[in-house]
Amino acid sequence: MKRRPGPDDPAKPKRSAYDKALGLLARREHSRKELKTKLRQGGYEGEETTDAIDRLGEQHYQDDDRFAEVLLRSRISQGYGPMRLRVELKSHGLADARIRELMDEAEVDWDTSAAAQLRRRYGCAGTSDPAERNRRAQFLLRRGFAAATVRRVTHADVDEAADDIS
Repeated sequence: MKRRPGPDDPAKPKRSAYDKALGLLARREHSRKELKTKLRQGGYEGEETTDAIDRLGEQHYQDDDRFAEVLLRSRISQGYGPMRLRVELKSHGLADARIRELMDEAEVDWDTSAAAQLRRRYGCAGTSDPAERNRRAQFLLRRGFAAATVRRVTHADVDEAADDIS
């Protein structure tokens, strides 16, 4: 019975850092920082990693701006707030100025997005119960919405419930 060659098999030549990174980019966009981390974990050395990532950038296979735009659109559609998005983009090595530009370009109504998340999670029924309102506020805060947005949306929720009673 034949064995499949494993990653440590001496008969199988090791892929170059460029090939490995290109394979990663074929699956999805990656930030420069993320590629560097994955290549180092794969046993590739510093200069080989840097050269491979630089080459991919020159060939327009890897672009931090494109990665950030894709990530931002994805996370906004998943219902995450601006605070969480900023932290995630920062963790991928993007500059604060570029993050601000991307957030401004996104032109998202965060109040509407937060209200949509509340409706998705808790339904259309409002609540006047302070404990339930606090639970809903904590949910929005964990998703990365600003405290002012959470306050506006959860108080609007109470105001709508009071209007339904009248």
